[in-house]
Amino acid sequence: MNVIDVTPRPAAFSAIMRFLQSRPMSILGVLFVLTALKWGAFLFIVHQYENVVITRFGEIVRTVTTPGLKVKLPVIDKVHRFDKRILAWDGPPTECPTKDKLYIIVDCFARWHISDPVLYYNRLNDERSALSRLDDILGSETRTAVATHDLVEIIRVTKGRTPLRDQELEKSGTLLPSSIPDIELGRGEIEKQITERTRQKLSDFGIELLDERFKRSKYNPAVAEKIIERMSSERHQIAARFRSEGRGEAANINGQKESDMAAISSTATKNALEIEGKADAEAASIYAVAFNPPDAQELYSFLRSLDVMRAGFEKDTTAVISTSSELGRLLKSMAPTSAAPKPIGP
Repeated sequence: MNVIDVTPRPAAFSAIMRFLQSRPMSILGVLFVLTALKWGAFLFIVHQYENVVITRFGEIVRTVTTPGLKVKLPVIDKVHRFDKRILAWDGPPTECPTKDKLYIIVDCFARWHISDPVLYYNRLNDERSALSRLDDILGSETRTAVATHDLVEIIRVTKGRTPLRDQELEKSGTLLPSSIPDIELGRGEIEKQITERTRQKLSDFGIELLDERFKRSKYNPAVAEKIIERMSSERHQIAARFRSEGRGEAANINGQKESDMAAISSTATKNALEIEGKADAEAASIYAVAFNPPDAQELYSFLRSLDVMRAGFEKDTTAVISTSSELGRLLKSMAPTSAAPKPIGP
């Protein structure tokens, strides 16, 4: 079924549509598309961050290093783009021995860029090949540098470093090194040596190595466990020594305390006895002065007799006493006199 559009249109619009659909305009449109395709094959854009190498049948014809719109021959010319920014290399961790026979794992990184695009294209062609070559050369130089230096040279940076001292450990007699071994080069100088040696080798590939650094250095996990166990054992020994010295010091303190207490008690007892002796002597002298006169002696004898009677005759006591004794005469003198008989009256 045919559908006929009967919508009324302006005359000018209809005329334009008939002109565009005419045969000459169709030919012009085809020519325009072909021209655009032709110029697209002739032109290419070079960005600010890249270098371009133009090859023709596999041979390098020219190198473009300035940005802009450039011209090439279609079909036969090929454009190879290379980044001219600073690129990163992050190598895999490498296990290698040091000069003092300690196995460590070294992780490195580096910065590089393409210095000669033509040489880079001829020797490597792409970035994947460049990273593979960097792995080989930098890994080899790193292992060589680590194997020719002691561990302290790989770890330390500054020379003449003095160790921190623990006064408590020194007082306890724990053996500690008085100084740490000094270094001749240090990590920074070793990194510079690796960079210089690697830079000479990479220059043959059109690559300039800017720098190489150690990102991390650590012991092999199996070795690290043994080192941790040894450090833990040393710390346990130090702790046990501290505890032993603490118990010894506590025993000394307790012994000194007991000695001080005995000395103080002995001194106090001695002083008390001296004071008591002086007091008894002074009391005896007072008694001697007081009871020296005859009347006082009689009174003293009387009082002593009363004390004896009080102590001897407490209650219901029967005693046979001679009347000629002092106690008998005293008791007799204390008896009441019998009353005189009254006269019987006539």
